Amino acid sequence: MKAPHVSSPSASVARRSFLKGVGVTLALPFLECMTPVFSSASQTAAPRRMLLISNNLGVLPKLFFPSENGRDYELSPYLQELSEYRQNFTVFSGLSHPGVVGGHSTENCFLTAARGPTKSGFRNQISLDQFAAEKIGQVTRFASLNLGVNIDRANRSLSWTRDGVLLPAEDSALVVFRKMFLQGNQKEVDQQLHRLEERGSILDTLLEQTERFSRSLGQDDRHRLEQYFTSVREVEQRLATAREWETKPKPAHAQAEPPELKDKKLFFEKFQLLLSMAELAFESDSTRIVTLMVDAFATPVFQLHENQNTTDGYHNLSHHGQAEQKVKQLEDADCQQMRLLKNLLAGLSAKGEEGGRLLDRTMVLYGSNMGDANTHANSNLPILLAGGGFKHGQHLAFNREANAPLSNLFVSMLQCFGAEVDSFGSSTGPLSGLEII
Repeated sequence: MKAPHVSSPSASVARRSFLKGVGVTLALPFLECMTPVFSSASQTAAPRRMLLISNNLGVLPKLFFPSENGRDYELSPYLQELSEYRQNFTVFSGLSHPGVVGGHSTENCFLTAARGPTKSGFRNQISLDQFAAEKIGQVTRFASLNLGVNIDRANRSLSWTRDGVLLPAEDSALVVFRKMFLQGNQKEVDQQLHRLEERGSILDTLLEQTERFSRSLGQDDRHRLEQYFTSVREVEQRLATAREWETKPKPAHAQAEPPELKDKKLFFEKFQLLLSMAELAFESDSTRIVTLMVDAFATPVFQLHENQNTTDGYHNLSHHGQAEQKVKQLEDADCQQMRLLKNLLAGLSAKGEEGGRLLDRTMVLYGSNMGDANTHANSNLPILLAGGGFKHGQHLAFNREANAPLSNLFVSMLQCFGAEVDSFGSSTGPLSGLEII
């Protein structure tokens, strides 16, 4: 399933004409909205994608990390579940975010590396997914999709804007499916276009007023106003892009709508459905960037198997204190998540794309902000990266006491994604030992 990519130059020309008419200040930059969103230039290279998954309570570390390093390492009990794809993933130890400590408060920093989440006045920063989306521009209907399993939408997210604002995650597979594939009737499309035009009209009025006002300002105030204009230009680009996508048909699909699961006890079923939505999003080229926060912290007593529930909520289980019954249930839950990951890798491997597999161009990151939830440790994070064009099949071990920055891995991923960057978050460069094919 491929989304249509049709050039529509008239919209971009009209927007360019408007910008020239407002004044010199707004006419200087050549905006991305002046180039058709669906131009053939964005389709010349095979697309790269990334799926970023985090369980905010992590896994039992002793069963996740291998005891040996390098390419001949023995698979740990959890990684045995992925043995079929051994050559398609790399497992890491000795990685964490410097200065990102405070137990559960670090969950929103997994993709941002923002330091001091427990300090007064803490402000988050841009997340890896949004940074990547900025770099490639909106070449798909959705610049990114932000998903969550049992997520506390008001307080938790993997996805954050450049200004450190939380982007709420969608926890309904049905809603995601309809956004990607359900085509509204002409009246609904016209209503949406009207709403977009109204927003543009408000921006037009603001820009006219501030442009006149700027003539009487001093140099410092003019600089601040120019920063404001920059923000407005970014909104202009998003509005122009949204308007073009709203007029294009959504991709066809042959799959039935997923069920609406609201019961938090159905933890693994919800997890599986949202992974399926991510896979569909990549296959249909609806987006190339997906985040998925598994909010185990907000998960109450849940179903381990048919007719078998856990004895306690996920959070209380994670503080097991080595109690045999709790550890056994956590091990069961961790292994089931590894099997879900295996199913995802199988699905991406089974789908061909231009002589290769979908997995070959899709980075799948699985990890957590918690190195050990039992002790609230935020070091030596469990991290696994599959697919996406790297030379895999190894355990890359770094110092488990003085960890290497996890952001170094993010830099390597961004570079593989096609972004010309040499830093992100707390990075000191790309991650050593991880080679791009």
